[in-house]
Parts: sequence; C-alpha cells; structure tokens
Amino acid sequence: MSHAAIPIRVDRSSPVPLYFQVAQHLEQMIESGELPMGTRLDNEADLAGQLGLSKPTMRRAIEYLVGRGLLVRRRGIGTQVVHAKVTREVELTSLYDDLAKAGRDPSTIVVSFGTEPASDVLAAELGIAAGTPVYVFERLRYADAEPLALMRNHVPGQLMRLSAADLERQGLYNLLRANGISLRIAKQAIGARAATAAEARALGERKGAPLLVMERSAYDEQGRAVELGQHVYRASRYRFDLTLTGW
Repeated sequence: MSHAAIPIRVDRSSPVPLYFQVAQHLEQMIESGELPMGTRLDNEADLAGQLGLSKPTMRRAIEYLVGRGLLVRRRGIGTQVVHAKVTREVELTSLYDDLAKAGRDPSTIVVSFGTEPASDVLAAELGIAAGTPVYVFERLRYADAEPLALMRNHVPGQLMRLSAADLERQGLYNLLRANGISLRIAKQAIGARAATAAEARALGERKGAPLLVMERSAYDEQGRAVELGQHVYRASRYRFDLTLTGW
C-alpha cells in the first residue's frame, strides 16, 4: 500500500505536548478508517518535516502509537498501521454482534465444552439447585482473523440445548434469542490484570501483557440468571467506552 499523507496541524500554544497532539490525530485517523490497516507512513524525518516538528517529537508520537498496538515497525517496510482497537459501548450486547456490526468479521474457536453439576457457589449465583447440570465452555473469539478475547461461560442446562458447533457458528446471545430468551439486565464488573502464560499463548501476546477483564451476570425478563461470563481481552486491541451524564 502506498504511503499516506498526514494532514495534521498542531497547536503550539496548547499546553498539550506536541507529540501527544500528533499521536491523538493519528489515532483518530486510524479509528475512523482514514488510515486503514496496512497503510505505510512516511519515515519519521519526512513526517517531521511535513508537520514542522523535530524528529525526536515525531519519533515519540510514533513510539506512543506502537506501544498502543496501532502501529508496527517492520524492517524493510517501515511504519505501518496495524488496525484500530475494537471499541465497545458498555451495553447489554454480545461481542459477536458488536464485531459483526462494526464489520470486523468475527469468528470463534471453542477451546473446551461440556456440562458439570453446579457447585454450591455457582448454584447460588445462577439461582438454581446445587448439582443441576450447567454448560461450561471456553471460546477464543477472533476479529479479522486475529485473536481478541478468551471467554469462559456458564449457562444453566435447563434453558436450552447447546453444542460446541452451535457456539462456533453463532454468538451465545444469538442462540439465547433463537430459543426465545430475551435478556433484560446484567451486572458487570470491569478490571485489568496481567496475562498468564496460557492466556498469552492463546491471544498471541507475551506473558504478563495487560488484559482487560470483564465478569458479567445476565438475566432474562423473568429474572432468571441465563449466563455467567468471565472474559479477558487484549488491552492492545480492545477498549470499553462509557457515556456519563450529570444530574
């Protein structure tokens, strides 16, 4: 792909550092698709000259975006756009649906699938009797053929019939809806931690890389718990967006 022109203006009177202004503009261009995946940027000296900046300032802006996983440096090729992060509103939707809506070509590999009797703790969380059969499965979710999230879920067996093949073809929430189960509300907690060795291998990260962690309990219109999810996401490829309003 040919080199891209970077139409950026910096505000030298702003208290925001020049490198960060450039990095923010480039990030917006990547997120909007103005700089699509695979786009090559001019070298740092040329970019600095185009923008009237010093080479160290331009290098710092590029390094910032490399660190965020939006750009990559390749020997013999130069600096290239990897792709935008997956941005997801914190709403009662599924990752599969959100990726499909954003045109990110979701796909799934079921890592493990089975049923087990609900422990006392799990039964209490799901509002079912201890020992009741519960589906437990782990899936690796891809976006544009790149691993994005590792998802572990528990679903009461009495709700519907599930199979690994079903979960590789469709998202869990699509399957719930197809069985007449309408999600009404969910409790969700979001955090962060370092990747274990197994998680790093599955997600194509290094051990100890930052992960976003989400735990969700979802309920239907009858107030039944329909799923418990413990999901981890690559922080370099994913973010949650929240809209806050005042009183």
